Amino acid sequence: MLQKQKITPCLWFNANAEEAVNFYTTVFKNSKINQVSYYGDSGSKISGLGKGKVLAMTFEIDGQSFTALNGGVDIPYTPAISFLVNCDGQEEIDYYWQRLSEDGTTEKCGWLKDRFGISWQVVPSELGDLMTKSNNKEKVMQEMLKMKKLDIAVLKKAGE
Repeated sequence: MLQKQKITPCLWFNANAEEAVNFYTTVFKNSKINQVSYYGDSGSKISGLGKGKVLAMTFEIDGQSFTALNGGVDIPYTPAISFLVNCDGQEEIDYYWQRLSEDGTTEKCGWLKDRFGISWQVVPSELGDLMTKSNNKEKVMQEMLKMKKLDIAVLKKAGE
């Protein structure tokens, strides 16, 4: 029997969970939609979304399970919760930065908010080492604070 993930992030959407899940599963390779449930009579009265509309979806991104829920009420996200995307190389950073920021907003230090309001951190996998083990940790931080999309080459040079 397969062990279920102990903790699963649940993303609340007003009414566009299906659009968001379809977007995320195209952005991230090795992703899939596992289940879709729909509102019946009872739930549709509470949510106001109508019978037959998507209630919830379970999906995976690189083995990480998520649930997306159409709650029928607009509750905004904050950057207090974000998803960190560890990238192997500048090409991967560029790809995820471009895809996730489409119709969203970009912030400093590798942060962005996608068009659904979810915050993401798109960072090089070696960022932790650059920030803790490099000869010039402070210079790495100073360079990172100047950037929106992170540039690995600049960060590595700063750490020398």
